[in-house]
Amino acid sequence: MKIPQLQADLNLESIFPFELDEFQRQAIAALNANRSVVVCAPTGSGKTLIGEYAIYRALSRGKRVFYTTPLKALSNQKLRDFRDRFGADLVGLLTGDVSINRDAPILVMTTEIFRNMLYGTPIGEVGTSLEGVEAVVLDECHYMNDRQRGTVWEESIIYCPPDIQLVALSATIANSDQLTDWICRVHGPTELIYSEFRPVPLEFYFGNPKGIFPLLDPKTGKINPRLRPKKGSSDRKQGPRPETPKLIDTVGHLYSRDMLPAIYFIFSRRGCDKAVEELAGVTLVNPEEAAQLKIQIDEFLRRNPDAGRVGQVEPLYRGIAAHHAGILPAWKGLVEELFQQGLIKVVFATETLAAGINMPARTTVISTLSKRTDRGHRLLNPSEFLQMAGRAGRRGMDKLGHVVTLQTPFEGAKEAVYLATAKPDPLVSQFAPSYGMVLNLLQIHNLAEAKELIERSFGQYLATLYLKPQYDAIAEMEDRLADLQTQMQSVDEDRLNHYEKLRQRLKVERQLLKVLEEQALEARLEQLSLTINFAMSGTLLSLRGKHVQTSTPIPAVLVAKIPGSGQAPYFICLGRDNRWYVAASSDIADLFAEFARLDIPEHLMPPVEMPLKPGQARKGNEETATIAAQIPDLPPWHAAPEVLEQQHRVIAVQEQLTAHPLHHLGNPASILKRKTRIAQLQTEIEETEAELERYAHRHWEEFLHLMEILQRFGALDDLTPTNLGKIAAAVRGDNELWLGLALASGELDNLAPHHLAAAIAALVTETPRPDSWVRYLLSEEVDIALASIRPIRRQLFQLQRRHNVTIPIWLEYDLVALIEQWSLGVEWTELCANTSLDEGDVVRLLRRTLDLLSQIPHVPFLSESLRRNAYRAIQLMDRFPVNEVLEEE
Repeated sequence: MKIPQLQADLNLESIFPFELDEFQRQAIAALNANRSVVVCAPTGSGKTLIGEYAIYRALSRGKRVFYTTPLKALSNQKLRDFRDRFGADLVGLLTGDVSINRDAPILVMTTEIFRNMLYGTPIGEVGTSLEGVEAVVLDECHYMNDRQRGTVWEESIIYCPPDIQLVALSATIANSDQLTDWICRVHGPTELIYSEFRPVPLEFYFGNPKGIFPLLDPKTGKINPRLRPKKGSSDRKQGPRPETPKLIDTVGHLYSRDMLPAIYFIFSRRGCDKAVEELAGVTLVNPEEAAQLKIQIDEFLRRNPDAGRVGQVEPLYRGIAAHHAGILPAWKGLVEELFQQGLIKVVFATETLAAGINMPARTTVISTLSKRTDRGHRLLNPSEFLQMAGRAGRRGMDKLGHVVTLQTPFEGAKEAVYLATAKPDPLVSQFAPSYGMVLNLLQIHNLAEAKELIERSFGQYLATLYLKPQYDAIAEMEDRLADLQTQMQSVDEDRLNHYEKLRQRLKVERQLLKVLEEQALEARLEQLSLTINFAMSGTLLSLRGKHVQTSTPIPAVLVAKIPGSGQAPYFICLGRDNRWYVAASSDIADLFAEFARLDIPEHLMPPVEMPLKPGQARKGNEETATIAAQIPDLPPWHAAPEVLEQQHRVIAVQEQLTAHPLHHLGNPASILKRKTRIAQLQTEIEETEAELERYAHRHWEEFLHLMEILQRFGALDDLTPTNLGKIAAAVRGDNELWLGLALASGELDNLAPHHLAAAIAALVTETPRPDSWVRYLLSEEVDIALASIRPIRRQLFQLQRRHNVTIPIWLEYDLVALIEQWSLGVEWTELCANTSLDEGDVVRLLRRTLDLLSQIPHVPFLSESLRRNAYRAIQLMDRFPVNEVLEEE
């Protein structure tokens, strides 16, 4: 693509005084061509530069840029980075509970905040909050895959005004072309900038108790032959499982090979903390680095005396740290800052550190290739592996990034090779309608417009693509149907129906004839069984049965009877075909006593060589031929009168069919077959379309279910949000209707601020682990208030279950006494000593409570006392370490 000339006042070389990579140049060119961009490139390849260019360009034009991130921690980091680069006055921050310099030209925010801004603006228009915004950077856009929060990215893209350029920055994904095409359709012209170039190439290693070895053969790109299982040892059921290398040995190898600093991924908080303990006495920094660490750590602890924890501070002086969600956010911020300076040599981290925080390392160690999830234990998927591996290699500092995977009892080099060589996973849609979405859309859109917006989701786009074979099959069936209907145009429908009725009647008459024949035959055989034993030589009969297999009965004469194997005798007969037969009584088809008996010579017997067993037959001689010639034509069997009558009916219907005028148009059977096929095709098309309709429009069905629930609770009057609906629409949370119902119930209006804080915490706290505990007791006032809203929760739960809605309805009692005590001024160390929760979990619980409390003053139609008490509760709670450490500079 030809790169347009930059504006005279925006010199690319002065902004970025180094050689740009080709994909960066392409992305800048696309932005200058007024196109949005999807930039897919490996972690650490320099995607952020494209977002920074959009900022420089906007500043040069007097415009604004919103920079969105998936995490508060990442937003905080971007705030620091952009302040350093652009100056504090030009940068602002918006997260759930923090607002700094919100009118700044560069505004960093979580993606949820951006989505919430868009809710208040008619789709396609620019609201007051978006005035002057030239571009929106969606950092870590691959978060669309996140099961719980991915829908936020889709909504942001759908609702964003088309005049605003989107800069979507994503790790490599398998279907980046689909993502780009979707954004083109729902937002506007968008260009895919895809690069697999990694400025610092990755080198993969495998660690086991014997050491660290290259994982791949450099010549073949396959498993290093040294790591192949020995012959005979491939079956792990035979003998002990492989051992995991010792942690201290692995770190020792990294230190001796100059592969530090490293991020060492362990998928449990306890595992990270235990790893720090295992390195007790190990120092990874030199004296100069130790001195710098001491200065910065001591200064941090002077400012935040409650932030240091036993087991965390001392290892940090030695260049060793843990980083996970259970640690205080302020302490994690210190660890990140020291690691970026190169002063921390190994950080034991959970997977969350791989999610965008700027902590590049020389080496990443992935301790296990499987992880426990809420859906069971499973192997890492390629994107998860690449996200962690991509942290290795610092641009401008390392020639190579090292990725070390370790042997475990359950995974070995084979699994490591698979993940190291696998392609990234495709992006999927996590789009999910919510009560807030329904209410906010219906405040400014009619139902048809809301449906059009819902069906613009990435999930709908993917469904259309994936269902294309089914749509093609429907089109093919419709073509066949049209062809058959054309062939049937000359056929008179009434005549065809009359012919079809005659055919059905003939079928019924034949079935009846068959039944009557069977009944008559059964009666005749019963009569035969009584008379056959009295038959004498010369009696005429007919043969057909198990031992005399023939299509029509054979006329014959009885010559003699001999003893059989049971009580019944065997019959030696001579057929009119001049053949001898030995028959059992069941082979006698009929007996003709009304015919005169033939005269059979006493000496007449079958050939001597013929065994006298049923089923035997031999050819007769000249003498027997004379007798056989005397056997007359015999009727097939004695037809009963009702059988004869039914035979006449069958013949009459057959004659009507033969004379039917439909024969003039061709073969009636073929015509009827076409008619049947037309009916089959119509049914198939109808059923397939119904199934596709259910699948393709499932999001709209969910939307309608939520609407019905909202109407039942009085949050919607037909399609118009009521006061309750407007309350729920203004609240942000997992279940906006539940929060709206609780806040509007009046039961929380007169709670004291510290009691209100605890009650609000109950509405936003997820069900804890069974082994979690708190020593504090909940106040009676809070208990009564929560009990009063439980019937509302029960009713909502029943309605949601009836409509297959799975949005959680939190009402948690067990932990919220912590929030009450914190609001009463209990010291942080004492608070944490009275619960099993990690400090990071306590902070998260308090911040979620603060987030909802901070919304209450801005929610319409709530009582003044509730607003006032919410504001006072915020003041009681918002202190270190709960409040953000970021301050306006």
